[in-house]
Amino acid sequence: MEKEKILKFCFEKNLLLDKDLLEIFSSISNFEDIRLVLEKLKNQTNKRFITKQVILENDNLLKNLISRGSLKNKTQMQELTIKLGINLEISAKQKIVENQGFSGSVNLSPFSEEYPKPLDTKSFVTYFRNRFKEMRGFLQDNLLLTNLISINKLNEIHGNFSVIGIVSDKRVSKNKNIIFEIEDLTGRVKVLINNKKEDLYEKAQEIVLDSVVGFKCNGNKSFLFANEIVLPEVNLPFRKKSPVEEYAVFLGDIHYGSKNFMEKEFLSFIDYLNGKFPNTPEVNKIKYLFMVGDIITGVGNYPNQDRDLKIPDLEGQFQNFANLLKKIRKDIKIIIGPGNHDGVRLMEPQPILNEKYSWPLHELENVFLIENPSIVNIASNKNFEGFDVLMYHGFSYPYYANNVPSLMKIKATDDPQKIMHFLLRNRHLAPSHGSVQYFPYEKDTHIIRKAPDIFVSGHLHKSGVSYHNNVLVIAVSSWETLTPYQEKFGNEPDHCKVPLVNLKTRAIKILDFENPNSFGGKNEC
Repeated sequence: MEKEKILKFCFEKNLLLDKDLLEIFSSISNFEDIRLVLEKLKNQTNKRFITKQVILENDNLLKNLISRGSLKNKTQMQELTIKLGINLEISAKQKIVENQGFSGSVNLSPFSEEYPKPLDTKSFVTYFRNRFKEMRGFLQDNLLLTNLISINKLNEIHGNFSVIGIVSDKRVSKNKNIIFEIEDLTGRVKVLINNKKEDLYEKAQEIVLDSVVGFKCNGNKSFLFANEIVLPEVNLPFRKKSPVEEYAVFLGDIHYGSKNFMEKEFLSFIDYLNGKFPNTPEVNKIKYLFMVGDIITGVGNYPNQDRDLKIPDLEGQFQNFANLLKKIRKDIKIIIGPGNHDGVRLMEPQPILNEKYSWPLHELENVFLIENPSIVNIASNKNFEGFDVLMYHGFSYPYYANNVPSLMKIKATDDPQKIMHFLLRNRHLAPSHGSVQYFPYEKDTHIIRKAPDIFVSGHLHKSGVSYHNNVLVIAVSSWETLTPYQEKFGNEPDHCKVPLVNLKTRAIKILDFENPNSFGGKNEC
């Protein structure tokens, strides 16, 4: 069956395939992997007759496809390289590094390891157990949590003590007290928050299910009474400053391919990057351009989306957007993560953009493709460790905006920075099980393990910058005018606002490409 598909594809693409190579390719069960390899070979070599020698002469092509995670059946494709005689020196956790001395360095985190077996209940149990252990580690050193014990030791302790648990249940009693049920690896216990302790009660209202929290309390194994609540909050001792004057700009939610895409404004932004705006001396020092998801508008993301599409297919959207990026000067490093519109799975972590559709972006030398979420280190050199930038598209944000009382009160969908502050306090990008679809790796990919210097997100189409415990928090605006679907939800997006960060002085300016007459931006933070 696979042989017939391969022959049909070669006929349609006017390709000839060596007989021995056809037999080798036919042993691969996933036709899409073979189709992608053949398409790439055709585009790269311009050859009509594909032989084993052609592949050997272009072996980097196959190595790059495997290392980037572009192929669905990685194991079979690695076996294929062995049959072809290609020496494949690729780690599953390969770290891609671009470092050009004192300017424009970009270091990417390793990609997530492949999960070796089908999902089952045990996968989620392991996921939550490991999450608890790791989050507990952040809380154990907190000086507020004195006399820390595990739940199974409660009967042996009297007086004041502390416990750390994952919140498995939360309810309000008839007397308006909040009662949590928490568990650790040794047992479960109920924790009561008295409504007369106003500050404590307000803090308890913010706690969501599945978050890991520390409680300073008294009581016994039947019931604990909390006196203090401690979160595994992210803190930076100070704000780093680069010894070299470089700039970074941040955007997302471009939605290229939509009829509502603001192309004129985006071209104006490109002109700015290329130095075509007067009185913008900083532009030559812009070295980093971050795009935090929803690069294209995609297909089938909401009912009747086809009515809003200017370009009706994923490949066409990526190809035309890549043509726009080619206009940007090549010394700017472009770091791109996926969002829910970009033709990758919704389950997080989302892999890098699928090369089947986004191959034009993969071929751009100054473009770095990353997973969602990811940590990217920039501007490092032998004398400076650089800045860690946490990129997360923000698909979990509406859940917290609609379930956390303080965020509901301020309508946080219009102020996503507040949601980002909330998640930094919880040290997790999606603490509640139901807030996002996720893959239960043994290591939780949403834990904020290291305090980032910059935390950037999109998804809600609202722009703003702020600081939380010295972490620079950036929410990006949209480059798509309001669609009828968005209007149903009462969205009021910001458009074409671009935060510009001076990495040496930490000065921040918001550039406004929606209003070119008032261009120049305004200073923030």
